[in-house]
Amino acid sequence: MSIMRSVKSDKELARLHHLPGVFKTKDVLGKLKIHPRKFYAMVGAGLIEKISRGTYRLAAGPALTNPDMVTVAVRVPKGVICLLSALAYHGITTQIPREVYVALPQGAERPKVAYPPARFFHFSKQALSSGIETREIDGVPVKIYNPEKTLADCFKFRNTIGLDTAMEALKMYLRLKNRDINKLVEYAGICRVRNVMRPYLESMV
Repeated sequence: MSIMRSVKSDKELARLHHLPGVFKTKDVLGKLKIHPRKFYAMVGAGLIEKISRGTYRLAAGPALTNPDMVTVAVRVPKGVICLLSALAYHGITTQIPREVYVALPQGAERPKVAYPPARFFHFSKQALSSGIETREIDGVPVKIYNPEKTLADCFKFRNTIGLDTAMEALKMYLRLKNRDINKLVEYAGICRVRNVMRPYLESMV
């Protein structure tokens, strides 16, 4: 019996369908208790697709809508999607991020993520924990900042991402029907950019 046929006839493959769209090796070997030989046989048979080091998906599963973001979310569980990546997710930028932007706790070691490209930023405790939403993307729970917190972060890191990018995002946000100026001002205070954002808000609102 070929590897392909023996793997396909195995119950382990069916159990993998209970995992998120992107999963780690330890999810298979630890949580599901599948033997490493069985797992790597499924990889070799093309039933499981390797995305990056230690992260995989079922080859026959639905196409991923945001593979880079979910892969980083799986690889860096303590991180929060921020800045340009969060702007793009919320649809308030024309920029296309070439990296996944991730916030980390102050002093945390930068994870070694060779692929997909990721850029890490250290946030203070309050700035890190404020404004987090958990969205399910491709079956994976992804922590990401809400639009108002993201805008405040963009003005805080305006020298890094560009003031023009932050201003464009603010203009696009203010056109939304569900905008919340009070919430935006609140997060601007947490990020200590209230005075920076005030003149732009006053000129646009």
